[in-house]
Amino acid sequence: MPAWSSSWQLPDQIADVLPSEARHIEELRRLFLDTARSYGYELVMPPLLEHLESLLTGTGEALDLQTFKLVDQLSGRTLGLRADTTPQVARIDAHLLNRNGVARLCYCGPVVHTRADRPLATREPLQFGAEIYGHAGLEADLEAQLLALQGLRAAGVSDLAVDMADIRIVNSLLTGVAVSGPTLVRIHAALAAKDASELDSLMASLGQGISAAAREGLKALLQLYGDEKVLDEAEKALPPMPGVQNALQNLKWLAAHTAQGGEVKVSFDLADLRGYAYYSGTRFAIYGQGAELARGGRYDEVGAVFGRNRPAAGFSLDLKELVSVLPPRPLKAAIRAPWGEDAGLRVAIAGLRAGGETVACVMPGHEHEVNEFDCDRELAWTAGQWTVQPLNKAA
Repeated sequence: MPAWSSSWQLPDQIADVLPSEARHIEELRRLFLDTARSYGYELVMPPLLEHLESLLTGTGEALDLQTFKLVDQLSGRTLGLRADTTPQVARIDAHLLNRNGVARLCYCGPVVHTRADRPLATREPLQFGAEIYGHAGLEADLEAQLLALQGLRAAGVSDLAVDMADIRIVNSLLTGVAVSGPTLVRIHAALAAKDASELDSLMASLGQGISAAAREGLKALLQLYGDEKVLDEAEKALPPMPGVQNALQNLKWLAAHTAQGGEVKVSFDLADLRGYAYYSGTRFAIYGQGAELARGGRYDEVGAVFGRNRPAAGFSLDLKELVSVLPPRPLKAAIRAPWGEDAGLRVAIAGLRAGGETVACVMPGHEHEVNEFDCDRELAWTAGQWTVQPLNKAA
């Protein structure tokens, strides 16, 4: 194999985006940003890389293994390529905006992962997200869900479904239990995987430090998934702890408003705690086209390390993954024009482009090449002037 051929290969799960797909992604980027703006969200653009300690401070520690590290040739300090944008937006809210009231912020940009979070996924997602800071009520949780649903619906996703859970249920069951960080991570993983034997083993390792009620509650979570009836079952199966009951009531309220009269299917999996470790309350995942397309929830502690422990809720999604499950966009209609130095021709082309038309000038000798645009019309010299006419493609 020639030496140059391997040098052109990209790293695993990193890929170029070619014209048709790139155009689709860009259209979705604009759509989601416009949808967020219609809700009152302001666009921010955090940098792709920061000092590592800034990226991985506080709740960002959960992203350590997903973060690429490099050395800054100017300062000698270690930098990190962001693996998630939420901690950066929390820093902006806390340090740069420093507003007292509600702040609605959105963003769209690449993140980079050392490992893809699932098979065949890219390690360079194009992450769109929207976050609302400063309001602790369920209205903020609901707004995040409704904004995500509206954007996905506008993108052409059908059969939308929302699955919900609340980390406070597990936190309440473990109140007063001395659980190390690594053990807690394993408990969360066992619950998410519905691994009863692993969960039994972990609870046994806690010995007398965990009550019988907490043990039974955690085991019950493995079976608590399905439609709205799950919440009624949970009220009977879980200990009557205030934190547990409040979380269940919150989920009922959100489900009633998110379902939108049956237009959106709502389900629950009270043992599913997937997602970044900074979630502090409700969490949700939105499904459509047979795939998980968005993830979000409440993460009130995300800004604490930056000096402002503000309530926060939001969601994020990968536009590259979204494009992969949607049908390809049709080619954009365009006008084919001859290349020439005639002043009238140049004026006619400029006028069409100023009016929003795409005009592709044909280079001499390339009249029959196919490109990214559907040239259904042509600019032709007719009756002493340049006019747009239907293109006879059979000619």
